[in-house]
Amino acid sequence: MRLFVIMCAALVLFGCAGTGGAGAGGGGNVSTAQGVQTAQPPNGVAVETSETSHAASPGELIQPSDIAYLGAFRLPGASGGSNWGYSGYAATYYPDGDDGGGDDGYPGSLFAIGHDQDQQVSEISIPVPVISQAKDADELNSATTLQEFSDITDGMFGYLEIPRAGLEYLPPQGQQQTGKLYFSWGQHFEFERMPTHGWAETDLSDPQTAGAWHLDGYSTYTTDDYIFAIPKPWTDANAPGLLLATGRFRDGLWSGRGPALYAYAPWTEGNPPASGSTLGNVTPLLLYGVQETGAIDIISNESQEMDGFSESDEWSGGEWLTAGNKSAVIFVGTKALGRTWYGFSNGVEYPTSGDPGEVYPEVPPWPNDQRGWWAEGVEARVMFYDPADLARVAKGEMESWEPQPYATMSLDDYLFDPGYDYTRGKMTLVGDSAYDRENGFLYVFERLADEDEKSIVHVFKVE
Repeated sequence: MRLFVIMCAALVLFGCAGTGGAGAGGGGNVSTAQGVQTAQPPNGVAVETSETSHAASPGELIQPSDIAYLGAFRLPGASGGSNWGYSGYAATYYPDGDDGGGDDGYPGSLFAIGHDQDQQVSEISIPVPVISQAKDADELNSATTLQEFSDITDGMFGYLEIPRAGLEYLPPQGQQQTGKLYFSWGQHFEFERMPTHGWAETDLSDPQTAGAWHLDGYSTYTTDDYIFAIPKPWTDANAPGLLLATGRFRDGLWSGRGPALYAYAPWTEGNPPASGSTLGNVTPLLLYGVQETGAIDIISNESQEMDGFSESDEWSGGEWLTAGNKSAVIFVGTKALGRTWYGFSNGVEYPTSGDPGEVYPEVPPWPNDQRGWWAEGVEARVMFYDPADLARVAKGEMESWEPQPYATMSLDDYLFDPGYDYTRGKMTLVGDSAYDRENGFLYVFERLADEDEKSIVHVFKVE
């Protein structure tokens, strides 16, 4: 934490964010979805959700009311070279993990990144989730370590300032003989284009790292965070062979005015592609702005804005949900409420125009001394997108900034520790997610919710 504050002080010209992520917050409205329904999860807590009948395919869209809360579980203790403090920024479901663990109804395992300053990966079991009415972590079951923490990147990225990362498992593709852990890595500030993506084996003791690769022509502010699988029927019809989605939302306007998303498939360009090479088989699915050739950030205006966009938002995870004949692309993150500003958490704004004569305020004392994007309040949310809209973008029938969320869902009633906590550097509420498509289980990491600043994993069932 002290090291982080020193780094923030050094970034006077550009602003900073909280430990392990951008200064959360953001304002603006929720999506333009009309109509409010109340979902009744098994614990009896009513959660207000916003839904709409979508003109394109109302019967085929997963709605918030199709998602039931099953409870939560704790993460295990430290292992290998890291621990689960300040964790939660990247995770994936592994169907072949935890042999025999399916007897409890929750088969498979999770690979996830632990402490955000170590950026190592561990594999854990999935225990039976428990609904704690008192929001008491001691009532929860705990996962066990299946593989200790390890650096699956083989040190290829070096030190990353306020890192961003993504992780997703796919079974063997193309000429591959084994399934892979696909990853991306980046950081809060990226002043030059760097390679960001790679893959590794699921044996963390021998990851056989491949990469890193560039995504051709696209700003890393839009590519190097969340990764998730795309269902094959959708890719066959709209982006043949591209079974992975990757993207990023970066606070401010650097990544455009909403979450970015691209479809890609590195195995189609080598087994593996050469280190440092450029992946050209990439299809944009969402980009709220325009990528100018060679530009580090995205050019955008208000006409290219996601509904409810705020520069202070933090969309840190995503999944492509399917259940029967229904589907949805979701983004999980921290939505700001009320007034938003760039500056300090005590409400003091910091000028950003660069005009001569600007008066810069003094840095307030701890715990309000971290500079970044802030809001009066924050809420954990899920945004829902129609995959049919992304298909139109992939085919060139719709601009990349035209798709809009058709529904939103609040997660605050499930969280053990909602809201800001300046003294602990808690700005973002949830991190990444993971999806067990076969069984319909959605796993969402709540950050800094347990002792030693560990994450808690919440479990939902997509009906």
